[in-house]
Amino acid sequence: MIIFHSTGVWQCAARESAHIILRNRLLPGFRSLLSPSSTFAIRQGQSTALRSPVSCFNINICHRSVQLGAHQSTTPVCNLHNFVHTELPTGKIMSGTFALTSDEFFDFEVLRLLSSVRYGGADVGEILKTAALLKPGDFESYHDAFKNTALRINKQADAINTDKNPISARDSYFRVSTYYRAAEFFIHGQPNDPRIRPLWDQQMTCFNKAIALLPQPGERLLLKGSDFDIPAIFYPAAQGATTTPKPTIILGNGFDGSQEELLHAFGFAALERGYNVMTYEGPGQPTVRQRQGLGFIHDWERVVSPVVDHLFARPEVDSKRVALFGLSMGGYLSVRAAAFEPRIAATIAVDGVDDVSAAFCHMLPPAAKVLYEAGENDQVNKFVEELFASGKAPTALRWGVEHGIYSFAAESPTDFLNRTKLMTLAGITDKIKRPVLICEASNDRFFEGQPARVKESLGDLGTYVILTDEDAASLHCHVGAFTFANQNVFDRLEDALSS
Repeated sequence: MIIFHSTGVWQCAARESAHIILRNRLLPGFRSLLSPSSTFAIRQGQSTALRSPVSCFNINICHRSVQLGAHQSTTPVCNLHNFVHTELPTGKIMSGTFALTSDEFFDFEVLRLLSSVRYGGADVGEILKTAALLKPGDFESYHDAFKNTALRINKQADAINTDKNPISARDSYFRVSTYYRAAEFFIHGQPNDPRIRPLWDQQMTCFNKAIALLPQPGERLLLKGSDFDIPAIFYPAAQGATTTPKPTIILGNGFDGSQEELLHAFGFAALERGYNVMTYEGPGQPTVRQRQGLGFIHDWERVVSPVVDHLFARPEVDSKRVALFGLSMGGYLSVRAAAFEPRIAATIAVDGVDDVSAAFCHMLPPAAKVLYEAGENDQVNKFVEELFASGKAPTALRWGVEHGIYSFAAESPTDFLNRTKLMTLAGITDKIKRPVLICEASNDRFFEGQPARVKESLGDLGTYVILTDEDAASLHCHVGAFTFANQNVFDRLEDALSS
């Protein structure tokens, strides 16, 4: 690539492209090239004025070396600590839906909360009224709005006579629990934030009150893993006129979700269809991260096998019909576990994930991704720190990095990314001997393209289903369309377990 300058020619050898936006005042070497009122698009062999106060370059990296006139440097050209801003991912994850807030990631999370309305996890008016108080990119506003809603409804729930009005109390406590979880969701930027544990304790207290009032009460469990405990909840299927063992589905969440959320998303749908339901959490997931201080592990069979051990000892469970379900990043966790746990009769990945590291690296700004792949961890960490301090980071990027550091018990952005590298299905799927349902959302921006690769690696054992805009089911995990997603999951699971 040739960069033309009024005083001569600067040359950069070309290999990998990184799109970078540079502010004139922060790049002394290019200062005479730029003016406050114009932007030059530098391409190979040309220069074009674009009339913008910000300057865009296609800067190419080659063997971590760049030549500027008579000066040679072995440092990557993307020396990000000199830059205020890069061409950042927009975080856009919505498609063809009515915006509930102007912040696109907040919008997705609000829609996620609304998805729990179908099975009593929230109420529409409460969510919309709370969402109106959110300020784009302001994590504190999200915390404050949902905590205040939770406190208000918690007070109402506590005033209900549970002996006289158990259904009203149960429904209120379920909603309160959801809103406490929402209040806690965006405050992981400081892993030791003193608000995290009390909010989680409050959501668990309310959830426990609610599941105790179910027709078939849920049972809290603490199972023993190899070197950690596994919190779980068992929900028995309605026995009706028969006490014969029932099929059972184990529901696991992913990067940021809780086992309590899963009851409203897929658990009640399973109970309606005659399944026992077991939810659980492992290292990195909310309760284990908070109470045991443990971050995510890649070998998820260490979590799932003790859950299966417990279920096989229960008389309510048909041991030949135990299925494993994973949501979001749980699509990796569940398939990984199934490869090493032969007692699982069928696995469901909503949606399929074959390379967790690739997904999280993809969320980095292009220039930061180039540096990370070049091993320049210190520069990447400094860039992320300064970007977040500038207030210019998209909500999805800031939250993703902050929660990644928190949930993986990592020390820095690159430490978090490095820990995800073991989370791959490469060389593992050939160990799976039972059917796997792999779902894909056509507009997923998190694990885009990965479900199809999981299907390809599984061959005939994989059933691939793509849900689209036509059924309003195209977003990540089919948020906003859980009824339709449950239809697709359980109709196919019934066929798999019957065969």
